[in-house]
Amino acid sequence: MSGLSEIARAAGVSISTVSRVLNRRAGVNDETRQRVLAVLAEMPYTPRGLGALQRTGVIGLLVPELSNPVFPAFAEALEVRAARLGYSSLLCNTRATGAGAMGEEEYVRMLLARGVEGMVFVSPEITNVEVPLGQAPRPSYYAKLLADGVHMVFLNGATPSLDVPDVTVDEQHAGYAATRHLVELGHRRIGFVSGPARSLPSRLKRAGWAAALEEDGLPATSDFVAHGPFGPEGGAEAVSVLLDTVRPTAVICSSDHMAIGVLREAHRRGLTVPRDLSVVGFDDIPLASYCSPSLTTLAQPIEEMASAAVDELVHRLDPDRRRRPAGNYTRVFRPRLVVRESSAAPLLV
Repeated sequence: MSGLSEIARAAGVSISTVSRVLNRRAGVNDETRQRVLAVLAEMPYTPRGLGALQRTGVIGLLVPELSNPVFPAFAEALEVRAARLGYSSLLCNTRATGAGAMGEEEYVRMLLARGVEGMVFVSPEITNVEVPLGQAPRPSYYAKLLADGVHMVFLNGATPSLDVPDVTVDEQHAGYAATRHLVELGHRRIGFVSGPARSLPSRLKRAGWAAALEEDGLPATSDFVAHGPFGPEGGAEAVSVLLDTVRPTAVICSSDHMAIGVLREAHRRGLTVPRDLSVVGFDDIPLASYCSPSLTTLAQPIEEMASAAVDELVHRLDPDRRRRPAGNYTRVFRPRLVVRESSAAPLLV
């Protein structure tokens, strides 16, 4: 196993600089940090991680952002479950912005260098690769991690081309159930406020939305779909497009965070929810029940999903795991429709 001195020599930096990179301390410019991380990825210090050589009792939790309340909720549930099983956690925000921010792959290198035994990826970057629905994205560096013996579990990141255990919510059913709820209320012009086009969860929800509409012979064309960044601003931008064009009487949203933006934009335009526009979200974040009106949504069973992900990772970290049946592992959870004030029968059908 390479020591810090060998890594420093290969990167052309001091041992203290390597230490600062590993411990996420200030005082290292981005170019130097990238060079050290590149060396870490190639040297025997990291490929399997210190956790492959010794039991450190630490796992990594990688979440895409902390501004959307659903991800802190997942992080907390994962950390609590890990602690109950005797593991400490290192939390990484993989899509943070600003000076010194690290991406998912950089965090993976850092976690391996610090000796984590395994990792849980929440909505991993591979779910945001643009590929045709039904086809598998290119495995990229995840395949190398698997080949190097790194233990990991995806949470809401199903990737059939990779032999990675996955715990997921049924995104397609979420889109279908949300749309069926609105159809049964009498809506005939139902729009979809989608996240980025490359996002697999959004694309799966869209497939469910389309299937529910087609059952009743209702329009499910691209005119009724508008994309925006995940977040309130993206929701407001997307619903503005729909209201300026096809004028739906209801919309389903890729997330509650986007739905909050939809509520705000409707209010700005003088529309009343749900009289003029019904809105359905996804996630059931705590704010959903405190919005005005309160938000109808599809609830993810966050605690159950988090427990299943950590349990599977710990199962694979068990020294006796080879005595158990091998093979991939996928567990799918169904979201639950929570009807609140933001959905109702349309004023005019």
